[in-house]
Amino acid sequence: MTLGRLLGLARLIKKASLAGAFFVPAIWFSAAQAQVLCPAPRAVTYAQVERVADGDSLRLKDGRSVRLIGLNAPETGKKGRTDEPFADAARKRLQSLVSQSGGRVGLLPGKQPQDRYGRTLAHVFGANGSNFEAQLLADGLGFQVALAPNVEMLDCQQAAERGARSAKKGLWRQSPVQAPQQISHSGFALVGGKVSKVQRNRGGLWIDLEGGLVVRIAPDQLDNFNQVNLSNLRGRELEVRGWVLDRAQRGGLKTGQARWMLSLTHPGMLKVTEH
Repeated sequence: MTLGRLLGLARLIKKASLAGAFFVPAIWFSAAQAQVLCPAPRAVTYAQVERVADGDSLRLKDGRSVRLIGLNAPETGKKGRTDEPFADAARKRLQSLVSQSGGRVGLLPGKQPQDRYGRTLAHVFGANGSNFEAQLLADGLGFQVALAPNVEMLDCQQAAERGARSAKKGLWRQSPVQAPQQISHSGFALVGGKVSKVQRNRGGLWIDLEGGLVVRIAPDQLDNFNQVNLSNLRGRELEVRGWVLDRAQRGGLKTGQARWMLSLTHPGMLKVTEH
């Protein structure tokens, strides 16, 4: 081979290696970006995590307690009660996400920045940009919850839950949906049933499900809903989710009234089901 051809070949090899130096990271970057789940819609602030309290809350080193927006993980045992199914798995999964992020997380506060317990309400993100709530939902380790006005990432988080539900992951291995007559205590629940009555009064709009559950939408929350659709729900099958209250314990339960009440603030917690 002539000297000229050797020099030409050397230049080609150099170009190829330089191109590869840029090409390979580009492939890696694209793959990493493809794994980001529900990235933050705007800039986040950063904080160091002191510990993971349970599957949906953190304690920060600056003293704040953070409740993750859009996720309700199974409850860990308190006051002698046992853990709910998958509570420990949810807590350990959140711990692993924090560890993978080096203990430093991004926070995106909600429009309502605190709950009634003084906890910070925020979406939480890892070093790779993925949303922690969406990752737990995608693993079937919690339920998506839509509590107005903190619903900015609702669509993406609901999609993550649908994937887990379709694949029967975690909590969805067996249907967690209860009939109203199966409810035995206050707390978070998914309830399915047929609408027997819809009425509106000064207390808001009330949707009765056969079997003993009434769904309440307070007057100041009605603008979040399509009220025409709500008025046409009689006879339809619904699935609702939220925190059930025992009205018998509060006193004043009248004859014929449903014992259990579930309040809604956003239509993301209610859907018409087909059977």
